[in-house]
Amino acid sequence: MFRRRLPSATLLLTCGATLAAATGLLAQQVRSANVAETPRASVGLVDVAGTMRLPLDYRAAYQFLGTWAVASDTVPGSKEMHTVYVSPGAIDEYRANGRFKNGTVLVKEVFNAESEDMTTGRVSRAAGLAGWFMMVKDDRGSYPGNPLWGDGWGWAWFDKGSPDKTKTLDYRQECLGCHTPAQATDWLYVKGYPVLAR
Repeated sequence: MFRRRLPSATLLLTCGATLAAATGLLAQQVRSANVAETPRASVGLVDVAGTMRLPLDYRAAYQFLGTWAVASDTVPGSKEMHTVYVSPGAIDEYRANGRFKNGTVLVKEVFNAESEDMTTGRVSRAAGLAGWFMMVKDDRGSYPGNPLWGDGWGWAWFDKGSPDKTKTLDYRQECLGCHTPAQATDWLYVKGYPVLAR
């Protein structure tokens, strides 16, 4: 007569522990894959449809990249001052690889400028904030059909007082024209940012 043998408690515990460990390892790998797919810098700033919002803590959390003064067409001095920040770690990444990684965020503050003569000579300074320009690196084409995304970036202008709602409707019409001379350097004027020098 055939006698059915029940597995010992030790065997059951060993199998259970092995199964639990394998499940935990698989869950960790899935979490790691998801983190790798989600660019950390842009998490919370871009929704599933590709709508962007400005990071409110950029002055404290981001790295200073550089400043531009836009000359006035009518009077000596500048008409605008641009201050540019980039998400943490992006400068080192650029120096190491010559490019920004997917998910890198750039924020440009655009100020109206005032100029006056001082003891040091003619000076220009930032006056009132006009708004912000934001770019998010996207070398994967994550938002096909969204008119704010293309050419490797997400593009958005935000008026002063509206950091959650972009005014940009189509980056090709509203943003690309200014960046065309910098197409060879991934649409960015990197020569204006000495900290990126390799």
